[in-house]
Amino acid sequence: MNQMTSSDLRERTERDGPPFNVQLPAPTSWPIVLAFGITLVFAGMLTTGSVSILGGILAISGYIGWFREVLPHEKHESVPVMEVAAPIVTSRPRVARVGWITHDLHRTRLPLEIYPISAGVKGGIAGSVAMAALAMTYGIIGRHTIWYPINLLSAGFFPGKRTIEQLSAFHMDSFVIATIIHLTTSVLVGLLYGAMLPMLPRHPILLGGVIAPILWSGLIHSVIAFLNPVLSEQINWFWFVLSQIGFGVAAGSVVSRQQRVPTLQHLPLAVRAGLEAPGAVDARNEGDSRP
Repeated sequence: MNQMTSSDLRERTERDGPPFNVQLPAPTSWPIVLAFGITLVFAGMLTTGSVSILGGILAISGYIGWFREVLPHEKHESVPVMEVAAPIVTSRPRVARVGWITHDLHRTRLPLEIYPISAGVKGGIAGSVAMAALAMTYGIIGRHTIWYPINLLSAGFFPGKRTIEQLSAFHMDSFVIATIIHLTTSVLVGLLYGAMLPMLPRHPILLGGVIAPILWSGLIHSVIAFLNPVLSEQINWFWFVLSQIGFGVAAGSVVSRQQRVPTLQHLPLAVRAGLEAPGAVDARNEGDSRP
């Protein structure tokens, strides 16, 4: 319904016939008078009493005038209106369909392709080798032994081994624990690279080889300095960051060179899980005739 002006009403009457009237509440200005009067009442408390008196008169007048508009019967006015058929238009050239029915991937389903789990494992192993090589290089150059960085990695499990002599000697228990920690952490980070790099396909080596290692190196530095300040003093943080970057470059390079696989996010869960789901398989398989 649209409210009509006099000229529009005459034109519509001549063309479509007479309109009909709608009863609407009559407009009133008394609420504004009431609000202005209350404002003057409080303003007079800061200025002079005469302002408050004037405000009280206006407020009482507003109350009385407003109540007379609605009591005992609410005042109405008749407004002539005429039905107007609103045109229905759309900017869509076709009807939107569900993605797995039309075989079109939804635009929010990203990434469309991912690396397999094996890519993350390969990248983690390659990064662990690069990191171990750099760590042992530091041990030979800085401490004249390859066992220093290995013992330092497992020092949290052996709090009694704190001196330089103890950290520089070979300990089988420290070697086993450090190897487990190193390989487990490297594979997990490699799997993280496999899941993260497809989301940011540009400059994977810069992201995985430089930015990410620097970020987690800063986090590790803050945590170790808080939990074990003595151990933090034994770490050469320059070589630590360098070994982390070596891991990131090696892992990122290996992962980014692996063949990607489609995510198949547009297919039903039963198909992705490999279950026998009649009716959920692609329609093209329905025409496959088998003897």
